[in-house]
Amino acid sequence: MADQKVEMIRGLTLTDTTALVVGTVIGTGVFLKTAIMAQDVGAPWLVLAAWVAAGLLSLAGALTYAELGAMLPHAGGEYVYLRQAYGETTAFMFGWMRFAVAGSGSIAILGTGVATFLSAVFPLTTVWAEHHFRFLGQSIHWRLGTLQLVAVVVILLFALVNCLAVAFGGKVQSILTVLKIGGIIIVVGGVFLFSGGASWAHLATPSGEGAVPVGGLAAFGTAMMAALWAYDGWNNMPMAAGEVQNPGRNIPRALILGMAAVTIIYCVANLAYFYALPFGEVITSSSTKYRDALPVATKAAQTFLGDYGGRIVSIAFILSALGALNGSILANARVPYAMAHDGVFFSRMGRLHPSSRVPVWSILIQAVWAAILALSGTFDQLTDYVIFASWIFYALVTSSVFVLRRRQPNLARPYRTIGYPLVPLVFVVVAIWLVVNSLFTRPVEAAIGLGLIALGLPLYLYFRAAKGRGGQA
Repeated sequence: MADQKVEMIRGLTLTDTTALVVGTVIGTGVFLKTAIMAQDVGAPWLVLAAWVAAGLLSLAGALTYAELGAMLPHAGGEYVYLRQAYGETTAFMFGWMRFAVAGSGSIAILGTGVATFLSAVFPLTTVWAEHHFRFLGQSIHWRLGTLQLVAVVVILLFALVNCLAVAFGGKVQSILTVLKIGGIIIVVGGVFLFSGGASWAHLATPSGEGAVPVGGLAAFGTAMMAALWAYDGWNNMPMAAGEVQNPGRNIPRALILGMAAVTIIYCVANLAYFYALPFGEVITSSSTKYRDALPVATKAAQTFLGDYGGRIVSIAFILSALGALNGSILANARVPYAMAHDGVFFSRMGRLHPSSRVPVWSILIQAVWAAILALSGTFDQLTDYVIFASWIFYALVTSSVFVLRRRQPNLARPYRTIGYPLVPLVFVVVAIWLVVNSLFTRPVEAAIGLGLIALGLPLYLYFRAAKGRGGQA
């Protein structure tokens, strides 16, 4: 690779960094995922329990990542931790997964989420092409229309925003985070204070005709995986660690404070949904099964604002999804940038713009791939294979804290994981269970995730060979 004289700027303050955690996590899932979770488990209390369990699990991961991020505050985040603990091959497979599946997939999902919320304000119902087919025993419904087109445009627009200085992207993130939290407060406060039809009786387990059977442990695991999409993003901030001011202090603080706040917000928001709506209304909200229905959060808002007010609140949901999209683009582009610096990815993606000091090529190529993914499936199908692929590596990254403490005990650790070794151990064990459970409950999405990960192996062999010859890809 050519010598890189342009270096990143540490332009992200503690406020920007915390906003990156909260803003990247709170996106679309809290407004959409409750419906499919209810379809899985069949009872409000089980849905709420799945949100709590997923939040505690994510917080356990964040506590462990805080140690790793403070210890190795470099661009690339998890890629750097895995390279240090398990070597280049494992790190590359993670980096490829982030680029090909999880990172770009998250961006695709968030773009789709923006379009979904926008459709409540401006109907995006035109469909130019659609196709039904079966894969691994499941029915797949592909569709191309105005909703997908809007998703692509939004992704490319925010990619261009992130090609500017990282400090600018951080300020955009802070503003959108404040706006999205404000939107959630409006919905939750409105439901508890002004919703005429709200009742605590809605939280009772439904029975009789039309009731969904209460699911067992496997169904609860599937619901947790859906909730974990809503919590996903807590791992993103360390990817931009090379641009955080005073990383030894700010990275742990941002992760812990951010995830604690998100968990409380999610649980209160879902309690409001079930207080406002009968369980049947929650189940029939927007999801793969009910594509044209309104999101559960919009339905809850309509109980005190009416149809017109529901459209207004949908604007807050759009801003929320945009905030997560902005943060996801900012953070995930740093992984292929770090890989390119190691000589195991396309060299162009390791270049910084001389003025903005950001990896412009990495941002733009990632955005193009995300746009293609946004055209490939529904919101729920995309989230299922992204979360499955992500949690394989979340378990591996978290386990690296054990490896690095044993191999490099003298390495400076400004922060040490609270509850070590129990907290990271519980996280790893539960993560493995969730991945195995998904193989049986979501075989199509799991197969797609594994297939995309496997495509990285021949690519790694190519880059390693080129690196050994001293060439560039």
